[in-house]
Amino acid sequence: MRLLAGVPDDRPLDLDGHHRVHGPMAQHHDLLAEVERSGLTGRGGGGFPLARKMRAVADARGRAVIVVNAAESEPAAGKDHHLLTRTPHLVLDGAQAAARSLGAREVIVWTHCGDRHSRDSLDAAIADRPGRHPRVVAGPDRYVAGEASAIVNHLSGGPALPTMSPYRTAERGVRGRPTLLANAETFAHLALVARHGADWFRETGTPDEPGTVLATVRGAVRHPGVLEVPLGLPMAGLLARVGGTTGAVGSFLVGGYAGTWLTAGAAEVLTVSRSSMAAHGADLGVGLVVALPADRCPVAETARLLGWLAAESTGQCGPCINGLPAIAARFGDLVAGHAGAEHLEQLHRWAGMVTGRGACHHPDGAVRLLLSTLAVHGDHLREHARRGTCDDLASSPVCPLPPTAAAETGPGRWR
Repeated sequence: MRLLAGVPDDRPLDLDGHHRVHGPMAQHHDLLAEVERSGLTGRGGGGFPLARKMRAVADARGRAVIVVNAAESEPAAGKDHHLLTRTPHLVLDGAQAAARSLGAREVIVWTHCGDRHSRDSLDAAIADRPGRHPRVVAGPDRYVAGEASAIVNHLSGGPALPTMSPYRTAERGVRGRPTLLANAETFAHLALVARHGADWFRETGTPDEPGTVLATVRGAVRHPGVLEVPLGLPMAGLLARVGGTTGAVGSFLVGGYAGTWLTAGAAEVLTVSRSSMAAHGADLGVGLVVALPADRCPVAETARLLGWLAAESTGQCGPCINGLPAIAARFGDLVAGHAGAEHLEQLHRWAGMVTGRGACHHPDGAVRLLLSTLAVHGDHLREHARRGTCDDLASSPVCPLPPTAAAETGPGRWR
């Protein structure tokens, strides 16, 4: 283990313990060049090369801002929360290393207001550290409020709403200044690159995707939770590290709630890497893997997720206001046996009308989940259309869903 080395089970590493495990903070003279050689990519979902972000910030005009996105927006994911509550000093080291490299004087850590445990751990770690302290901002406890443009909007004085901004955050971010925005895990890896260098970082993983990644594994596994694994590890190896499955698995949801369903057979040949996932039409995303038991209905699970994603709409455009609720309602009708197989084609058509037409990427994520369900679990849907509902609609979900705040109105819900 790297990020989670020496981490206690029930408390965070204090500063002395952090230094015993990782050594005192040191930094290469040209950190940007070292990050470029390391091949470190973002661990927040997009997988964008961190060095390219840093280079764009360095080349832009104006004093840089560093933003750590530690808001765990995915309800089932837990890796950033795990970092903040177990090894917050590693995240802070990475942010400070980036600030020194880019000449930034302002470091901001963005969290969700509902994650009190993470903020308490972070506040205690900050109070322990000498020098200039980062500013902690607790944003709205909403799914889309953790998206990069939503964070920039909020930190610039606006609502925490995502947009299709024509500007790159690295060039024009917080208050129009060049901004390095990456998630907590990415900054933790950056701290290790700054300490140990690119060659050390590339000793694990694959040549094209070096390093380790944090994964949250849930569902039909013996020991669900967050673990650190090398990129390129076979999916079977990932499952073995959580004690194996508790029974037959029907399918896997990977990448997040706006992710992709994969068959159990596809998972047998997958590796924990972006290239392997992409070859099967999926993405590693936020590192979430949910093993759905074979005796649970995948389309009932999807119906709940689509309903929640529709309720988490930002309300900024037609695809979100009208498209997602219509899709969720029609899909729910199919699962409940109140619609026929002919409505499957209608869902395909509606998906095409929504994709790429939103004010942000939220509708696209919901459509991604829908289309993967239609592709992988079409037989289940046709069976529902023919025979009606199933008991799983009344069962507890395998994918946990928090209460939605969609009933709230007014600008306060995004501030």
